Amino acid sequence: MVISAALATIALGADHGGFELKEQLKNHLREQGHSIRDLGTNSKDPVDYPKIAKAVAELVASGGARFGIMIDGAGIGSAMTANKVPGILAAAAYNEALARNSREHNDANVLTLGAGQVDVPAAKRIVDVFLNTECTVDRHRARVKMIRDLDKRGGRSGVVPTDKDLSAEDIGRITDRVREILAQGGGAAPAGALLPPDKVAKLIDHTLLKPEATAEEIEKLCREAVQYGFFAVCVNAVWVPKVKALVRGTPVKVCAVVGFPLGAQAPEIKLLEARRALREGAQEIDMVINIGALKSKDDRIVARDIRGVVEVCNEARALCKVIIETSLLNDEEKVRACELAMKAGAHYVKTSTGFSKGGATVEDIRLMARTVAPRKLGVKASGGVRTYADLMKMVEAGATRVGSSNSVNILQEATQMAGKR
Repeated sequence: MVISAALATIALGADHGGFELKEQLKNHLREQGHSIRDLGTNSKDPVDYPKIAKAVAELVASGGARFGIMIDGAGIGSAMTANKVPGILAAAAYNEALARNSREHNDANVLTLGAGQVDVPAAKRIVDVFLNTECTVDRHRARVKMIRDLDKRGGRSGVVPTDKDLSAEDIGRITDRVREILAQGGGAAPAGALLPPDKVAKLIDHTLLKPEATAEEIEKLCREAVQYGFFAVCVNAVWVPKVKALVRGTPVKVCAVVGFPLGAQAPEIKLLEARRALREGAQEIDMVINIGALKSKDDRIVARDIRGVVEVCNEARALCKVIIETSLLNDEEKVRACELAMKAGAHYVKTSTGFSKGGATVEDIRLMARTVAPRKLGVKASGGVRTYADLMKMVEAGATRVGSSNSVNILQEATQMAGKR
């Protein structure tokens, strides 16, 4: 079995002619640990492939999936359809060489296949090559930028990146309404809540990282996470075994911090710390970069720092979020940190530890989201997100996850707002 260099959320679709191949590929991708958003069709009954190809492309363009795979009879019509969606670079591939070229030279984010052109083993090989190839050579990236510059709408269609629980349509509506809120001014959200409480909960990593945290407080944190349905519990690594036991059998993920809070450990130490946390049950790792090395322009050390943790996360089929501590960086350094995280194969970039001189800001989230958009990395806002209004501003700016120790109050505010609609 081939393991992808970075696990991803994949939008998968097919028409009636590609249904059987889609089902085979879905199983193949899930075995590798990828998260699949199956957009249909779900039978051999005739359907119109442009509708499904459009849905696949829109989910990728919105940030709800990193890649899209669409199957029809030849793959050509679906590629034409997908390329009508701003932000999409779709390529039809009938062999491994074309799949590799579409990624290495063209940075394609949607692969289309022809069920009448390839058999199941060939399709699996093509998909594996597509997902494991990156566009890293500067001359190729420059040409891809030329292609993207032809898209007058910038390839994002005004839609905020999102986690898998929100559809492209949800995010479109949310974005429009959040902008209305911000235009009205004021710190509190108005009566018309934009995100229902269940969606708010799925954006939040319920967090307790203070050094004096007790076992009783960790137990309370986990009870709250299970009760309210938060996406994850985020704790210092020493608490991972306890948290794993407390949330076992629930959807709540276990997240541990590494190199926390200074990021000044050697790369080997962070790697070992991450490996132990993963072995003990962590499913996500939030690691702090070597901030001094970044500011010294020693990008080699920073890249090594991140890559080691990413690699052990990939081995464990876990997510890696890279904390860049934005309050200590200028804009050039923030962009460079995000670029290094992308090159290392990280899954998220994150603003802050919450232990420095500042936390998440709207301006930083916008800058980070814009920088990591080509690779569809998630963006986590952490540090100072204390209210529902704070969360909504971060989402509008591009955050796809939020870390907060005030999660219960945020959710209660969301619930109150929902009751006033």
